[in-house]
Amino acid sequence: MAYTHYDRLSATDATFLEIEDPSVHMHVGAVAIFEGGVLRRADGAVDIDRVRDYIDGALHQVARFRQKLTWVPLFRHPVWVDDERFNLRYHVRHTALPAPGSIRQLKRLAGRIWSQKLDRGKPMWEMWVVEGLEDGRFALIVKAHHCMVDGVGGLDLFAAILKLTPDTDEHEQTRRWVARRKPHPASLVAGETAHRATLPMGAVRSIRTAISHPLHTLQAAGETTRSIVDTIGAGFQRTSPTPLNPDIGPYRRFDWMAVDIAEIRAVREQLGGTLNDVVLSTVAGAVGRFLAYRGEAVTRDTVFKTMVPVSIRSDQERGVAGNRVVNFLARLPVDEHDPVRRLTRTREAMAELKGSRLVDGAKLLEDVGDLTFTSVVVQFVRMAASARAYNLVVTNIPGPTVPIYFLGALLDEIYPMVPLFTNQGLGIALFSYDGKLCWGFNADWEAMPDLHDFVGFVDKEFQLLRNAAARAADSSEEQRTIAAGR
Repeated sequence: MAYTHYDRLSATDATFLEIEDPSVHMHVGAVAIFEGGVLRRADGAVDIDRVRDYIDGALHQVARFRQKLTWVPLFRHPVWVDDERFNLRYHVRHTALPAPGSIRQLKRLAGRIWSQKLDRGKPMWEMWVVEGLEDGRFALIVKAHHCMVDGVGGLDLFAAILKLTPDTDEHEQTRRWVARRKPHPASLVAGETAHRATLPMGAVRSIRTAISHPLHTLQAAGETTRSIVDTIGAGFQRTSPTPLNPDIGPYRRFDWMAVDIAEIRAVREQLGGTLNDVVLSTVAGAVGRFLAYRGEAVTRDTVFKTMVPVSIRSDQERGVAGNRVVNFLARLPVDEHDPVRRLTRTREAMAELKGSRLVDGAKLLEDVGDLTFTSVVVQFVRMAASARAYNLVVTNIPGPTVPIYFLGALLDEIYPMVPLFTNQGLGIALFSYDGKLCWGFNADWEAMPDLHDFVGFVDKEFQLLRNAAARAADSSEEQRTIAAGR
C-alpha cells in the first residue's frame, strides 16, 4: 500500500483561514530587490528558466510549499496533504515593469498583488519575478498564506534559496519529487478523533495531580484563570475611533522606507529601551502627527493600541511550518509631543506587558481552541476585531545581519508585508537586514490615499529621536570633559 501523509493545522493556523473574507486577505509577503548580477541574460532579461529550476531544487527543504488544504469530514478541521498536481510554473510567475521601471511602479505592482486572494485549491503561495527595474535590478514579490507561516517561520523559504556568498552553485536534484497519497477520509476522521481524545486524558492527569498536590494545584488553577481573564479582558478594551480604522475593501497600497540600525542603536544607548521600543515610539509619534493632519483631536484620553506579535518559536522549532506567536496589545502615547518622553512612556508600557500573564493566557486559549469543535481562537479574534480592541498591527521580524545572494545576485533591500484585519486600514511590518531596518506599510487603497504622508511622518519622528539622542550624547561628553578638567 502506498504511504499516506497529512499534517494537522493548529488552532492558530486554522484561525487565519476562518477569519479571511472578501476584504480581509490573510497572506503575508515581502518585496525583495536584487542587483541584476549573473541572472541577466545577454538581452538583459532575467533567466526565468534558471530561476524556476533553482526554486524547484530548493523546495525539498520546505515541504509545506508543495502541500494544499483538505478538510477532515464531520470535524471540518483543515489539514495539509501533498498536491499531486503541483505545478511550479503556476507558483513562480514572471512579469516586467514598463519603462522606466521606477520604485513607485514596483510599489503599485506589489499593492495589486497583495489585493488578490490565494487559491485554496493549490499550495497557497506565489513568487513573482519582476524585471525591468531601473539600474538593471530585478525584484521578487513573494506571498504566502498566514496559515502556512508566521514571520519567522516564513524565512525558511528564503533560507532555502538565499546564500551567504555569491557562489552560483545550484541545488542538485537527487530524485524526482513524488506526492504522498492523500489519506482516506475514514483515516482523517480517526486521526482527528484520536487527537481530540487528548483533552479527557489531560483532564485525568490533572485530577491525579490535584489529588497528589492539592495546594499546588489550587495555586496553579488560580494563575491559569487569571491569565485567561487578563487575555480576554485585553481583547475587549475598546480603543478610540480613528481614520486608520474604517471598513476596509479588498484593494491595497504598499509603501516602504529604511532606517540605519546603527542610528537606532545610538538612540537606545543614549535614551534607553529596546529596538522594538524605539520602533513603537516612532510609530506613536507618526500616528499622532497623522491624526492631527487628518483633523482629529489627540488628547491624553485618546486610547490607541497596537497589536505586537511576538514569536515564541524555539530554536528546536526552526524549520517547522506553522505559526508560533502570541500577541501583545500595547497602548501607544500618541498624545505625547516630546520624543524622549514618548519613548519613556512606550518603554514603560511594554515592560508592564512583558511582565503580565498575557503570554500564558494566549497559549492557553490556543490549547483550548485546538481541542474543541468550534475554534475558541477564531471567535476570540473575530470579537476582538469587532470590538476594535486595537488600531494597528506592528510586527518586527529579525533577519540576516550580513549580505545574502540569490543565484549570485546581491539582495539590496527587502520590505515585508503584514495583512490587514477587519477595521484595520494600515499594517506595519519591519525586517532587519545587513545593517538596515526595512519598513513595509500595507494599507487599504481607499482609506489611505495619503499613505506616503504617513511614511514621511515616520521618517520625521525617527529623525527627532535621533537628534534627541545626539544632543544627549553631546551633553554627556561635555559633562565628562568638565569633570576631567576639574
